[in-house]
Amino acid sequence: MTDASLDEELRGEIAALLDFAGVRTERGLITRMLETSLMLGMEHTDRLDLKIASAALREMHEAFRLFRPFHDVPKVTVFGSARTRDDDPLYLHARDVARALADDGWMVVTGAGPGIMHAAAEGAGAKMSLGVSIRLPFEEKANSIVEESAQTVAMKYFFTRKLMLIKESRGFICLPGGFGTMDEMFELLTLQQTGKAEPMPIVLLDAPGGSFWQGLKTYVDDHLVPAGVISPGDMDRVLITDSVSEAVANITGFWRNYDSLRWVGDRLVLRLVHEPTDAEIDDLNERFGHMCVHGRIERTEALDVERTDGDVVELPRLALHLEQRSVGSLFALIRAIDELPSAG
Repeated sequence: MTDASLDEELRGEIAALLDFAGVRTERGLITRMLETSLMLGMEHTDRLDLKIASAALREMHEAFRLFRPFHDVPKVTVFGSARTRDDDPLYLHARDVARALADDGWMVVTGAGPGIMHAAAEGAGAKMSLGVSIRLPFEEKANSIVEESAQTVAMKYFFTRKLMLIKESRGFICLPGGFGTMDEMFELLTLQQTGKAEPMPIVLLDAPGGSFWQGLKTYVDDHLVPAGVISPGDMDRVLITDSVSEAVANITGFWRNYDSLRWVGDRLVLRLVHEPTDAEIDDLNERFGHMCVHGRIERTEALDVERTDGDVVELPRLALHLEQRSVGSLFALIRAIDELPSAG
């Protein structure tokens, strides 16, 4: 039997399996995952590699299942040190900012551990908390807050954990911490800088009068920018503050008028809550028209593919042919849209 006929036979068996399992939607993606798994076996993949792939897929499945019931609830992720004591001003700040956001209808996602993670879960309360813990020999259990509601999932690998700490959230608050916190914070900045993640508000929250994040900003300005390894405006999308109220306003204000975005071919469509006036669109073009490869920022109705998908077709839209290297500046355009007088 030739390889080609074997491939065809296997595809038929996979299709039959999907039929038997009752899988009716997204069959193409499910088929691709099954084919990939079979190829791993047929290519005699090393056992350790198979264990990594198997555990990662299983953990993502468990995390997707945890988050699924809360898909339509806005979420904010709070990062910070597991070593912060409960009498530290940072602990109180994390608790207070989480409580304020939860009172405004936001769920709070944390790493489910002690320190800042416990503080944020305490502030949000069990019903408004989601936890994504990491299995470590010295931190084996989720904190009592998320355990109480069973709204937690445990991960073996940091990379799957970071994916779920970031994937579902519409805002991020980082408090001072160690290597892990800095890794998470720089991951956020990298995803934003490279356009691999949609623009999101990021707050670096310090204790009252603290200088931790200002020290980072000084390092960025004095070393990274002069070295040319980042652009001068790369930190502009980040708010550094020691105020809980400013942190909350920054997270919620980002969604004051902006709703979402979608690429349709080479066209970027921004979906808004309030339709801008002609004068406001002219002003946006004057300030941000340089971001367009050609043409200008213009009003548009839902495009055909959006209508086919039923993708918030009722919302007003702006569209532009974005110059790909300007993706980092998209954050500033969204902030300007949020501040339009028509946004109320």
